[in-house]
Amino acid sequence: MDESIPPADEPIPVTRPVDHGTAKLLPDVDRPRAWLLTVDGAPQSYVDLDEPTYLEFEYARRLAHVLDLAADEGRPLDVVHLGGGALTLPRYLAATRPGSAQDVVEADQGLARLIAEVLPVADGSGIRTHRADARAWLEAAPDDSADVVVGDVFGGSRVPAHLSTLDYARQAERVLRPDGIYLANLPDSAPFTFLRSQLATFRAVFEELLLVAEPAVLRGRRFGNAVLVAAHRELDTAALARRTAGDVFPARVTGGAELRRFVGDARPVGERDAVASPEPPGGTFSVG
Repeated sequence: MDESIPPADEPIPVTRPVDHGTAKLLPDVDRPRAWLLTVDGAPQSYVDLDEPTYLEFEYARRLAHVLDLAADEGRPLDVVHLGGGALTLPRYLAATRPGSAQDVVEADQGLARLIAEVLPVADGSGIRTHRADARAWLEAAPDDSADVVVGDVFGGSRVPAHLSTLDYARQAERVLRPDGIYLANLPDSAPFTFLRSQLATFRAVFEELLLVAEPAVLRGRRFGNAVLVAAHRELDTAALARRTAGDVFPARVTGGAELRRFVGDARPVGERDAVASPEPPGGTFSVG
């Protein structure tokens, strides 16, 4: 097992133990400087160093669609990314919104070191990585300091319980500016106990709520990722729906009365009631 840094002209897989498992960086044979990051076999990130706006994962594209619509085209944003992975979205924003100030919070220090060593970001990118627990870092962040907060934290293939509570949602709202947007990548399947509880939690804090997901996932046909969007301002639902409908795997944007019906009688999550997101069924996301 070769753990050396792959030569630029001959990328080879890199396998390394990190704080929360075994990380692998696997080169894409079809794209010369593109890499897939997995931890314990679960895909975490995909990055193309030559084309950072190329997003392989559908959920990443959906997050990016919201980021594209968060402000006028090209305007820099102050963004907090809770969960770093291989820095896919920070690289995307640095390319599409130059001058953005981005704080990336990654609890797995071994993983953060691996990415900094093998897939470093360019000097002057505006991306700063903090090796810390996401919630602890957020609780220490200044009020009204971010335009966007992105929640994309996974312990293996599950969202940690302490990042699912009402107090956590309030911390995110505190850090956001009045017109800011909170985004989260949330995995679940029918009967959507976790996803519905998250929607109820953020509905208790934010005035506007949207859900972006594939229809097959929301119909309960398979396990998958959904993107939660929360804000205090009205969001351009029509523009977001057009973008997500045009993806290779089209997604649907749900809000208003339809979303309230989906949430049903789910209640906000308290600290004592919090649980991690469900374990994906065997083989759902596994990569060798």
